Amino acid sequence: MSVLRRAKTWEISESEESDTETKTELNQDESSQAATVSSKVSIKSPSSEHTCKITQLPAASTSESVKSSSLSPPRQDGKPSPARKRRTKGEVEADRERARERREERERQRAARAREKEEKTQEQQRRREAAENLKSLRPENCLKCLTVCIDPALLQQDGSDILLDTLVTFEWRFNIESKQLPHSITWTRDLPQQGDGKEGFLEEEQVTLVLNMTEFMDMVISLKKMLDSEEEETGTGSILSLVLECLNRDAKKVVTLLVTDYRTNDCGVHFLDETLQSKFGMENVDMEEVLVYLQLYKNISVVFLDGWQEVTDHVCAVTKALSKRPFKLLTERAELPFCVDGSWAIGVRVERDGSGLTQVWCKQVQQLNRVSPAVASAVTAAYPSPQLLLQAYQSLDSEEDRKGLLAGLLVKSGGKERRVGPDISARVYRCFTAHNPQLVLD
Repeated sequence: MSVLRRAKTWEISESEESDTETKTELNQDESSQAATVSSKVSIKSPSSEHTCKITQLPAASTSESVKSSSLSPPRQDGKPSPARKRRTKGEVEADRERARERREERERQRAARAREKEEKTQEQQRRREAAENLKSLRPENCLKCLTVCIDPALLQQDGSDILLDTLVTFEWRFNIESKQLPHSITWTRDLPQQGDGKEGFLEEEQVTLVLNMTEFMDMVISLKKMLDSEEEETGTGSILSLVLECLNRDAKKVVTLLVTDYRTNDCGVHFLDETLQSKFGMENVDMEEVLVYLQLYKNISVVFLDGWQEVTDHVCAVTKALSKRPFKLLTERAELPFCVDGSWAIGVRVERDGSGLTQVWCKQVQQLNRVSPAVASAVTAAYPSPQLLLQAYQSLDSEEDRKGLLAGLLVKSGGKERRVGPDISARVYRCFTAHNPQLVLD
């Protein structure tokens, strides 16, 4: 029979010791989850009194202990974890209500941000359109929108090519088309695109009528006969009748008559006056009467020019003036910067309770030459009203005392003190006591 002997001491080599340490580190987790087994081994031998007892715990208890050790974390105080508290129905509804409120608040904030972004985009668009409209109203851009409309009858006159060459040189747009009023020059302005995408144009009020000397004399004779007979209309078909019809259709039209070939002879007498006197027996007074009638009653101006070069200069001047009109109208509608609500612009406002009279009194003294605001403030502080100053003057006996009444007043300005002085004091005295309106204060 074999005998088991147990060694009392164990000898461990260095290699086994290092292997043991490595395995110990790897098996730490496994050892924490392993079941606790108590064994007791009892071995008897005839020659040994050592006993070994092995006791094995049940499997069920071992598995439960493993689960409990792995699921529940160790507690520091050793107390068991409390049971989970169940929420009531009211608490659940309250939580849902709070969640719904937070969700609605987020939606409101998102909608507010989107609305603010949209408003910002619209404001930028409006500013961009306003800037573009303002830019289009500038004279250099308005010139590109103007078109000079010339009646074909004018091109039959000698020298009319000067006008066409000038328009081509300036790169201005012009159009040759028949008009109801012959020998006329008009202007049209392109309008911005409408909602339907169509472009329109606006006809300007200015109408220029170019006549030679013969045509103008016929008009003068017809007008003179009409004024003498007190008739309202002349025969149809004449230039005067066409002009009057044009004015009747649109009273806002401004007609300008350009009379060419207005020359003088060697004696300095105008060709028109000589012709009217020799052929029709009309005096200068009759001619002036016709011109006054055209100017006052029909708003027709008459300009006598030497030739087509001057006609071209007049057309260019009118074209440039029309290009500046929109921008001038825009600036005239705007408030003037020097009419703001300020003390220097509109003076001092006096209320019904009398507040503001002191400032008016100070401004009145300050109007004198070389009287600064500091000096005026010193005078008005010593004498708060003109009546008090006049009473102070009357209380003095001599003229010299009255002139030097304000000379000793202290004036504080810029951290320094000085006196009003006798010069300013004498001028203030003369201003408020003199009876001569032609008196020079200085």
